[in-house]
Amino acid sequence: MNRQWMPFVVAAACLISSCATSPHASRPAAAGNTRNQSATLTPELVSAATAAEVKQVIATEQAFAKTMATRDFKTFITFLAPDAVFFSGNAVRHGSAEVAAQWQPYFDGPNAPFSWAPDHVEVLASGKLALSTGPVYQAGKIVGRFNSIWRLEADNNWRIVFDKGEAVCSPKS
Repeated sequence: MNRQWMPFVVAAACLISSCATSPHASRPAAAGNTRNQSATLTPELVSAATAAEVKQVIATEQAFAKTMATRDFKTFITFLAPDAVFFSGNAVRHGSAEVAAQWQPYFDGPNAPFSWAPDHVEVLASGKLALSTGPVYQAGKIVGRFNSIWRLEADNNWRIVFDKGEAVCSPKS
């Protein structure tokens, strides 16, 4: 497979699912994430580098979520990659302008309509692409999970390139 397509294949695999897993599923805490060790790098180097990048992505995701809580749409759009793709139900928004137009109404009014927080982050050994996922809350109740792919840009800032939320599956009786 052509190496340039690998990030997109990884992103697509992460984004395809029928609904989110239960919020009570066993997942490691984001701060404690580790990655599978690469055979081409020493485990010590991979672990140290990845741990630092995981912390950066966690901080970035938290700052991104804070824009909703503080109703700061202007800062929200700074987290979007120019080529960002956001999935919303059957609609797909391409590019930061379309994503911003879709999300702007969520910033109307004094109270945020929902919130989110990462509970799991993975970063590729290259340190250039990351997945963050976690619960989405509405009125204090978990209503879904988000899955976001972040890319480390040339300016050394993480920007979101893919985002897709899923409703939490109802427990089967």
